[in-house]
Amino acid sequence: MAIVVAKIGTVLSAKTLALERFLSSPSSSSSTRGLGLRVVACRSSPSPSTETGISRAQRSMVEAFDPEIPLPEAITPPSSWYTDPSFLALEFDRVFFRGWQAVGYTEQIERPHDFFTGRLGNVEFIVCRDTNGTLHAFHNVCRHHASLVASGSGQKSCFVCPYHGWTYGLDGTLLKATRITGIKNFKKDEFGLIPLAVATWGPFVLIRFDRHPVPHQNCCIKTVENDWLGSASNILSTNGIDSSLKHVCRREYTIQCNWKVFCDNYLDGGYHVPYAHGDLASGLNLDSYSTLIFEKVSIQRCEGGPTDKDGFDRLGSKALYAFVYPNFMINRYGPWMDTNLVVPVTTTKCQVIFDYFLDVSLVDDKVFMERSLEESERVQMEDIVLCEGVQRGLESPAYCSGRYAPTVEMAMHHFHCRLHECLGGGSVGRETKRQRQRVQMNFRLVLKQRGRKQKLQALSTSVATTFPPQ
Repeated sequence: MAIVVAKIGTVLSAKTLALERFLSSPSSSSSTRGLGLRVVACRSSPSPSTETGISRAQRSMVEAFDPEIPLPEAITPPSSWYTDPSFLALEFDRVFFRGWQAVGYTEQIERPHDFFTGRLGNVEFIVCRDTNGTLHAFHNVCRHHASLVASGSGQKSCFVCPYHGWTYGLDGTLLKATRITGIKNFKKDEFGLIPLAVATWGPFVLIRFDRHPVPHQNCCIKTVENDWLGSASNILSTNGIDSSLKHVCRREYTIQCNWKVFCDNYLDGGYHVPYAHGDLASGLNLDSYSTLIFEKVSIQRCEGGPTDKDGFDRLGSKALYAFVYPNFMINRYGPWMDTNLVVPVTTTKCQVIFDYFLDVSLVDDKVFMERSLEESERVQMEDIVLCEGVQRGLESPAYCSGRYAPTVEMAMHHFHCRLHECLGGGSVGRETKRQRQRVQMNFRLVLKQRGRKQKLQALSTSVATTFPPQ
């Protein structure tokens, strides 16, 4: 009997150990969350899909971050969020190609025949205003052999494909298809440019890249406002985020870092400012820094500091820094507003587009404008050094996850939680919870068996005591 008890004990111990390891995985207890999957999540490998649209490796990376852990205890997302190509593919599908995305500003399409082009992921697009003044957006792809039909920005009366001359109206209709004599089963009105939903809010142009575009007439401004900004729209529109300022210049930066590194840097609540931006810090009262969190927007606010001895004051009495999920930043300070649009290029490279807007009364003050832009440029160069250094650190085997500074990095944590939700963390988490509940039931059964085993051990001991070996 003692031999039988030993075998049962060995089997139960092995099962119990395996179950205990599962129950201590990243989503089961706050004391161990984020630890159990780190090896997998930091350096993932391809694996077959286990649910529609997401592989096991992607699911492991998403679930390696737990948004339910309180901020003081929370662990940042694993480095694989910033280094794994399959994770960026998931972000395009579930973040950038769903919902409204900022793509430009209204002065670019102010007049009939104005247009501009752009790219997000593998989507090439055109935004234009037709002869009647109606705003349109299309996939910038000729329906003949897929050439881009336009590039850059400016004015056009129509779009002529540079490859074979197929011509499209500014409303997207196919006006002329060259040299198609003898073609069969071809209906000209079915070969227009493929439309995208487009809208404006304040000075910004927005597009939806969803597979099933919303009809143009359904893009109600209130619906767009709620979908894009949620309840933050009022505080933005009443704090100078409007169309009254004049666009004065655009600057573009290619940065060797994942797009989220730039966002994280923006969202650290001014944490890095006194260490990395000495000149900027001298113009701000950093003790007044505060953060407001909304559904899809976070707003950081700070009072201005003393002006320069010569009276130059770029920042004014207060500064407002608004982050609109997932990749758009609006900075309003003094007579200035600048926007930062962060566009992923590869897993480890992004393009950041800065547009500068100025109070119309100062547009002709070239000295003030140039000095302001020089100071802004200095801050951007300092940030680029920081972001590229962080990316190199994220790719090191020495780093996986970090921690948050609870009193200042609330907006960054909110950004990560929002990403987790959009990437499927909610649905994946529910399935994982169901799996864990099933395992917990099995675990309780094992514990009952362990109790029986202990009774058998006690019985064995009693038998051995009562009938000692001869």
